[in-house]
Amino acid sequence: MKNEIKSIFKLGFPWQTQDPFLFCVYHLDHYPKGNGELGPDDSLEGRNLGNDFQIKDGYRMYHGTTIPGFPAHPHRGFETITVVNKGFCDHSDSLGAAGRFGEGDVQWMTAGSGVQHSEMFPLLHTDKENTLELFQIWLNLPAKSKFVDPHFKMLWHEEIPVINLKNARVKVIAGEFNSEKAPDPAPDSWANDKDNDVAIWNITIDENGTITLPKAEINSHRTIYFYDGNTIELLGESVKPNHGVDIDPSKEVEIKAIEANAHILVLQGKPIAEPVAKYGPFVMNTDEELQNAMNEFKTTQFGGWPWRHPDHTHDATRGRFAKYPDGTLIEK
Repeated sequence: MKNEIKSIFKLGFPWQTQDPFLFCVYHLDHYPKGNGELGPDDSLEGRNLGNDFQIKDGYRMYHGTTIPGFPAHPHRGFETITVVNKGFCDHSDSLGAAGRFGEGDVQWMTAGSGVQHSEMFPLLHTDKENTLELFQIWLNLPAKSKFVDPHFKMLWHEEIPVINLKNARVKVIAGEFNSEKAPDPAPDSWANDKDNDVAIWNITIDENGTITLPKAEINSHRTIYFYDGNTIELLGESVKPNHGVDIDPSKEVEIKAIEANAHILVLQGKPIAEPVAKYGPFVMNTDEELQNAMNEFKTTQFGGWPWRHPDHTHDATRGRFAKYPDGTLIEK
C-alpha cells in the first residue's frame, strides 16, 4: 500500500468518519408502493416497530411505526447535512419550520444551542416502489459555535453544481471542485470558512472511466467512501464496494472504475481538533457540558414540539417546499 493511502476499512452502519465529521450514515431502502397514507402498502408484521433497523423485504422502518423515518428527537452542538438522492424527506422542527425535500436536494441544519426535529420518509407513490437513497452527515461545531441559534437552509438540487467530466460526474455539495463552488453552507458552519477546506462531493465514475481528485490542504482529512459498483483502483490498490479509504489529501489521486459505474462520497476538511464529549444526539466539548445539555432538554424540550404528532408529515399532494421559522415559504 502506498504512503498516500493511510488505511482501507470496511463500512459499517454508520460509516467511520474523521474530524471535523462526527458521523455519516447511508440509507438505501427499497420501499414498496405507498398505502395512500404515506406508509408502505405492505404488512408490518414481524418488525420491531419503533426500532426497526434490520432490512426486511428490502427496507427498514427505523423509529417510525406507520411511516418510516425518525420522529421528533433533539440535537445540540453540531450540524446535520441530509443528502436525499432518491425519495423524499419530510422535515418538521421545534422552531415551527417545515419542509419536504428530495430527488437530489440537500438540507443543512445547524442544531447549535438546541433544536428538536423529525425526519420522516413519506411514500408518495401509490402506483410504484418508493426507493430511498439518503446520506446523513454530522459535521461538528467548534466550541465557539456550540450555542449559536439553530438554523436550517435548503440547498435545492437545481442550485447544486454538477460537473460533467469526460468519464465522471461530481455533485459539489460543499466546498469546490475544479473551481466550481457549492452553494454557501449555513452561516455558522465550520464549512463557512474557506480556510477550513471542507468539501462534500458525491461522484459517479463511468465504467472503466477515471477521475482525478485535486489536491487539498496538507493538514486536512479526506475520506473516500465507495458504496456502489464493482471495483475501484487507486494508487495501485483495488477496493471493493462498502469500503472506505483514508487518503493523503495533499496529492492528486486518480480513481478508476472497473467493470461497472462506481459511486463514491468524499468527505474532506481541516480537523476542529477540540475535545469531543457526545451522547446520542448531543455533542459538546466536556462531560459537564454534555450533562447540562441533557438536563436542559429535560427542562425546556428545546422549545417544545408544536406539531400534533412526533412523526409529523405533510399532505401527500404537496410538492417540495421549505417553510422557515420567520414564515418565509419557498415552493419548488
